[in-house]
Amino acid sequence: MSDLSVLTGEHFMNGDIACAEGGLACGCRFFAGYPITPATEVAERMARRLPEVGGVYIQMEDEIASMNAILGASWAGTFSMTSTSGPGFSLMMENIGLGIMTETPCVVVNVQRGGPSTGLPTLTGQGDMMQARWGSHGDYEIIALAPQSPQECFDLTIEAFLLSEQYRVPVLVMSDEMVGHMMERVVIPPADKIPLPVRRKPRVDKDSFVAFAPCEDLVPEMPSAGDGYRIHVTGLTHDERGYPATNARAHDRLVRRLVDKIRNNAHKIFRLEESGMEDAEVAIIAYGITARVARRAMQMARERGIRAGLLRLITVWPFPEERVRRLATQVRALVVAELNMGQMVREVERFSGSTPVFSALRPGGEIQEPGEVLAVIERAAKAAAKS
Repeated sequence: MSDLSVLTGEHFMNGDIACAEGGLACGCRFFAGYPITPATEVAERMARRLPEVGGVYIQMEDEIASMNAILGASWAGTFSMTSTSGPGFSLMMENIGLGIMTETPCVVVNVQRGGPSTGLPTLTGQGDMMQARWGSHGDYEIIALAPQSPQECFDLTIEAFLLSEQYRVPVLVMSDEMVGHMMERVVIPPADKIPLPVRRKPRVDKDSFVAFAPCEDLVPEMPSAGDGYRIHVTGLTHDERGYPATNARAHDRLVRRLVDKIRNNAHKIFRLEESGMEDAEVAIIAYGITARVARRAMQMARERGIRAGLLRLITVWPFPEERVRRLATQVRALVVAELNMGQMVREVERFSGSTPVFSALRPGGEIQEPGEVLAVIERAAKAAAKS
């Protein structure tokens, strides 16, 4: 790997640039994208940096083509990624589904903005969280990570590449305009300290290889086109050879495996951060930029005598349902803060049992003030005290 791949040391950069540098540092050598606010800086950085490290940048005609291009580059043996925001994310959905069906590892960075439609191109939002999980058609599981800082944009982009190769699935980095444009210190470690994704190459000879035969963890090995292995890649329901098999039995077998390879390993994928949870009576659940607001609100609540704690979702999909279920039995109320009209709060409500759930919501444009979240915490604490 070229020395230029990893800009070691301390830097002052925004989250978009940190995403690009994270991809470069762990070996991404292909980027296809289309400019869109507030994600354009990811593409601009890649356009400048990829030629320096022997990679390829292509500006495509739209986000549909961009997603297709990174799938093709992945099958050619290259670690690949793209970036986008709301409207472009919508256009990518069909081919994200193609990536799931063909088990193609790649990374998609979504720097969220206020929607729907063109919405607020230059202002923040977290309105794509359910689209990240359910935006493509059919049954599937996805992995999505939510950074709260430029440092995590760097770190979680690397994590996304590691997970995409381990589970052979597109992985989403669900950033937002505020994190994407926020300028903060980013510490990049030496190249030999950065974990690198590993392609699951076939360990059998070419005559014995079956393209989609799963390993013990339900994930098949993946050759690159041109390696000499017989592969057939299709978005149709297929058998283990990759050949179309359009019948209910084959579909059941395939889709169950695509789902179970993530669900069965969810306990390995989850990443959470907890603060003040030891004695909490009210737990706040938040992610991304909103978690920073929630952390300050938690501190303010404790200053007022309310024992509040924070559960920050770093992995948002798959959702940490068991942790939330246990948490609901440990506290008297739950508060969910997010920049939408209620998306992840619905997941919390699914696993909260009889514990009341309160929400601090805003549809986007601006983040909540800590005092707004504090007011919901106080309301939750009062309601819990009466119950």
